[in-house]
Amino acid sequence: MRTLGIDPGTAIMGWGVVDERGGELSLVAVGVLTTPAGMPHPKRLLILYDGLCTLIAAHHPDEAAIEELFFGKNVNTALTVGQARGVALLALIQAGLSIHEYKPTVVKLAVAGYGGADKKQMQEMVRVTLGLATAPRPDDAADALAIAICHAYTGPTLRRLASE
Repeated sequence: MRTLGIDPGTAIMGWGVVDERGGELSLVAVGVLTTPAGMPHPKRLLILYDGLCTLIAAHHPDEAAIEELFFGKNVNTALTVGQARGVALLALIQAGLSIHEYKPTVVKLAVAGYGGADKKQMQEMVRVTLGLATAPRPDDAADALAIAICHAYTGPTLRRLASE
């Protein structure tokens, strides 16, 4: 099963693709989509949408996982991230992918075994899980891989429950 994980953002959107075969996970590809600061917001969203469509076509994921929106203190940031997330959901559903959404604490629990894990712990667990020499950079890319790993771990159970 090939999973595309997405860490939504407007300036930087992390993405990561992992394969799961027989309980073993392997890295397929990882990176970020970026948009120029100062560019009108609608154009930034178009860049993200086009980039995701290109990634989906290049890597042919079977399923997608995306982080649920986390509401912090900055409402404006939450709104723009929500718009980027909406663009990602549109690209995923148009590609015919099943979409799975995970709260940050659920991702941390699945990957690090602790829902309050910090960034360094998460990056190290992503590195170890995928057998990488170094943790993926930037943080957004590592976060996207963590989301994909979370789904690779929980997806089989979700599929079994859906078939009952």
